[in-house]
Amino acid sequence: MRVLCNFVPYALAAAMAFPAMPALADTPLPQISVTGEGRVDAVPDMATVGLGVTTQGATAAEAMAANSAAVQAVLDRLVAAGIAARDVQTNGLSLNPQWSNYDSSPQQKIEGYVATNMVTVRVRALDTLGGVLDAAVSDGANTLNGLGFGLADPEPALKEARAKAVQDARARAETLAAAAGVTLGRVLSITEGGYANPAPMPMYKADAAMSAVPVAGGEIGVSVTATIVWEIGQ
Repeated sequence: MRVLCNFVPYALAAAMAFPAMPALADTPLPQISVTGEGRVDAVPDMATVGLGVTTQGATAAEAMAANSAAVQAVLDRLVAAGIAARDVQTNGLSLNPQWSNYDSSPQQKIEGYVATNMVTVRVRALDTLGGVLDAAVSDGANTLNGLGFGLADPEPALKEARAKAVQDARARAETLAAAAGVTLGRVLSITEGGYANPAPMPMYKADAAMSAVPVAGGEIGVSVTATIVWEIGQ
């Protein structure tokens, strides 16, 4: 007990010599976050086309044989039109039975088979696009499953769109800051969003009577977003 009593004055003295440190305030910095958009319109220099061949046969082998022959004729014509092998890719192959009385009869039977082969073709010389489509349809392609335009090298347009997105974000942030009676401080973060081009639109052709196809490329838009966070100054 005597030792404990002697210890108490020393503890009190130590506490007085080293006062408790005040708790650090964990207050977040006042911030403003704005997303800007940048868009650049450019003339396309390439096109992507989805071509399909659909054939029928009494048996699966017959349907596939007819389909393979038609697809090979289409591929040969594409090569003759100047399309490189690297710009042609098969992206769908199917073989399905044809059922009789599919909706009404409880006793269904297979009447034949339908084979479909889809390929995606990139056309890098747009002045030949109409002729390529015409030739492909004439040689057996009976479905056009999408036509889209693009840029072989989108980086210059993307670079310009990024700069516009940052400028747009700053302009919006300055407007908000002025309305709130504050100023923009240092930039805390910059995040780039995705960019987008118009998506190909499906088109379907039931017959092969498609000659002298008129095609207009127009312009395409490349869009980029940029989200910037500033510290708010007073």
